[in-house]
Amino acid sequence: MLSWLGREKKLPGWFAFSIGAQEIEFAHGNFGGAGKPHVSSYGTQALDGEKQELPKVAQSMHLRRYQCVALLRPGEYQLVLVEAPNVPKEELKSAIRWRIKDMIDYHVDDATIDMLDVPPPDSAAARNHLMYAVSARNELIESKIRECEHARIPLAVIDIPETAQRNIAALYETDERAVGLAYFAEDWGVLTINYRGELYLARRLDVGLKQISSEGAAAEGGPLERLAVEIQRTLDHFDRQFRSIPFATLLLAPTPRNSAAAQFLKGRLGIEALDIDLREVLAFDGPGPEKDAQWRLFHHLGACLRHESKVL
Repeated sequence: MLSWLGREKKLPGWFAFSIGAQEIEFAHGNFGGAGKPHVSSYGTQALDGEKQELPKVAQSMHLRRYQCVALLRPGEYQLVLVEAPNVPKEELKSAIRWRIKDMIDYHVDDATIDMLDVPPPDSAAARNHLMYAVSARNELIESKIRECEHARIPLAVIDIPETAQRNIAALYETDERAVGLAYFAEDWGVLTINYRGELYLARRLDVGLKQISSEGAAAEGGPLERLAVEIQRTLDHFDRQFRSIPFATLLLAPTPRNSAAAQFLKGRLGIEALDIDLREVLAFDGPGPEKDAQWRLFHHLGACLRHESKVL
């Protein structure tokens, strides 16, 4: 999303990472080439509780060899869907800034903003052209840039989970129909809908893995029923907004604990709902990550498959 491309030649692909208080989570992959996209490394590197160790860790991981993409966490940005302004290309960003000024919870002058196009379907009128605006506080973006500069991490892009999730969902598209993908963290979820490799809809869910895998989750009025209602509302909104795009399948991201979500949603919503395993669509060195690692690093694995071909 937010790009500062460096000039030094790097290894192919992207190194996606996020820095926590005690660890770096990461994945390096390359979308290009024949066959499945290739993930060469992934995992967690401890910081021993001290971010002062970050430059040493970055050096030991040879991060200067990579194109690096930092993944924002939920709460660090806002994603707002707006009607695309009818202005010249060079005026687009300022028009978007003005349009979202009352939609974000801080002053627009304090925001770093980028845009994500939602291409109108072939049969749609131009007035239905939508865009996502991605907004983050300037101070947060500047802090991440300074942190990477201090550690000599060659930051090229700052990305968000929704577009990382889009990259994974695109691997499951098989025809001219939309594909949904739901990911569940412990206490929240995010639902995205893809069409032709593009992100058409993204929504934060109020239920997470803790709720949908709990005892009695499928009971009347329980977490799975609330989840089904949220997803149905989202699908109804998608159908109203993009009537010419049929919906195909709802994919459920890997989780470290079993849940009855796929079976429940299939029965309740009357759609195809499938649990996925990323080893089906990605090539790894070795056997690949088990479900718990796929869940923990899901958006890092998606972000390292970045292959933007369109520039606004």
